[in-house]
Amino acid sequence: MPQLLAPTDRRQALKGLAAIAASPLLTGFASPIIGRVLAMSDLHSAYERTGQLLAALEAEVAAQPVPHVIAVNGDTFEHGNVAAVRSGGAIDWAFLGELPKIAPTVFNLGNHDNDITPDLAEVVARLRGLGITVVSTIIDARTGAPYAPATAVLPLGARSLRVVGVATNSLNTYPAASRPNLTIPAPGEWARANLAKALAGADLAMVMSHAGVAADREILPLLPGGALMVGGHNHLLFQHRQGASLYVHTGSWSNAYTAAPLRAAGPGDAVSRPVALDAPSSPRLAALISDVLAQDVTEQERATLGMSARALSLGETGRAVAGAMARASGAEAGFIGHTTLGTGLPAGPLSRFTFDAVVRFEGKLMVAEVPRDQLARFLERANQDRPMPLDQRNGDFLYAQTLTPAAGKLARIVTTDWCASNQAEYFGATGLVFSELPDLRLKAVAAKAMLAA
Repeated sequence: MPQLLAPTDRRQALKGLAAIAASPLLTGFASPIIGRVLAMSDLHSAYERTGQLLAALEAEVAAQPVPHVIAVNGDTFEHGNVAAVRSGGAIDWAFLGELPKIAPTVFNLGNHDNDITPDLAEVVARLRGLGITVVSTIIDARTGAPYAPATAVLPLGARSLRVVGVATNSLNTYPAASRPNLTIPAPGEWARANLAKALAGADLAMVMSHAGVAADREILPLLPGGALMVGGHNHLLFQHRQGASLYVHTGSWSNAYTAAPLRAAGPGDAVSRPVALDAPSSPRLAALISDVLAQDVTEQERATLGMSARALSLGETGRAVAGAMARASGAEAGFIGHTTLGTGLPAGPLSRFTFDAVVRFEGKLMVAEVPRDQLARFLERANQDRPMPLDQRNGDFLYAQTLTPAAGKLARIVTTDWCASNQAEYFGATGLVFSELPDLRLKAVAAKAMLAA
């Protein structure tokens, strides 16, 4: 005769089974996929991969017989791309115009989306004219009205997806001419005051934040269970599971996008899809891209600067540039801001146009002397392209490279003027005294070190 559990034991067993059944891993595995989100952030007019990215999105939707939403999480445009500026962003706008033909598309405004069209109101109107839903917390200071609602609902087959868009309030990262017209609430404060109401009663929920990791850590505890949160602004690529919710960063510069399956109990495990340079380009864009680059890149900009011996990842490129800065300045360690770089160094002959997509901004080189224990702390928080706990990520980070240590209690470090003037964000320190090296500039130092004549 089988042994019966005592009432107390039975209750404990039932509780255990219920907990297992409610586990996000089990429910995510057992419940069917009811839709998918294809998410991308920080594309930055990366025309070398725009056609390939569109082709990949077309293939994703064609291959998966479930409803899709395409989520573009800010910074599609890039003022550092001369072809983008001269053509008025023709390739970017054509790419965006194709997305709603593939699946319902939502766009959260970033800090570079008015790089080419300075008035965000015009950007929003044009996006809407393409059939794209726009969300944002940015307010037009001229009228006091938001440029776009913070919340929208998108169809997902028989279901619906409630989307909330949050912007970065780092005003100094927006185009200077537009800043007087922008009022942007602090992301965490806005979320504490508004997020619960914005997502109340949602069928499925997604938060798109272009505020960066540091701000997102304030938002994450406020998510309802089973929400998807898409992060951007920091050019990172990682995933973080929070109970039944999922937080993803999708990469940058059209190097990758993220496919996130949605299930009744919450998002399943997402997959990052790399976009290869030599992948097929969508025929919808291939001719336009060729024409724009032919017309809007000068012979001087096409001229070869040198040869790159091998392709480097973005992180490897950052550390190579930081090491070049250290050698050129006689420093023990070099530090460069992560978004000063756009994409990794490709192999082969490199033109000025291509190199400007690798090292986006020119900068002065600045040196300082710091105690060695402080240098150790700087190095510990650098190179955040590696796997690391979310609570150790600070958003704006530095790529760092050290050379052979010198003698003495102080270490000489070098960085750019941008990072020196924003040292609290990048170094986590204040009071560092930097001095300029007048004969050295970032792009020349980087090109000389990484490219053979």
